[in-house]
Amino acid sequence: MTAYVIGHLRPAAHHDDIVRYIELIQDTLDPFDGRFLVHGAEVEVIEGAWPGGVVIIGFPDLAAAHDWYDSPAYQEILPLRTDHIEGDVIFVEGVAPEYDAKRTAAHIKAQAQASA
Repeated sequence: MTAYVIGHLRPAAHHDDIVRYIELIQDTLDPFDGRFLVHGAEVEVIEGAWPGGVVIIGFPDLAAAHDWYDSPAYQEILPLRTDHIEGDVIFVEGVAPEYDAKRTAAHIKAQAQASA
């Protein structure tokens, strides 16, 4: 199942280390079939607040995402970002192509009725 690494990164002053991180990151993704889906795009906030930007990287599965993040190559460059940009990073698994929200709603209703 496709997995995503999502970063909510707060604005920061320019620093050469950040540019270097961006120059190097793709080489750390390639061995794990990781690819940027969102990077550097303008964020349009339609509900709530979202200070900063968003990065989304897709991987074939959660194992590949974890293997990338834990890899020596990525760990070596990670401080170039984390020393200069505050943010939150999550891993999340996507849904299957046949996912139907109506089935999820029915399941939630059934669980609520069973526990009532």
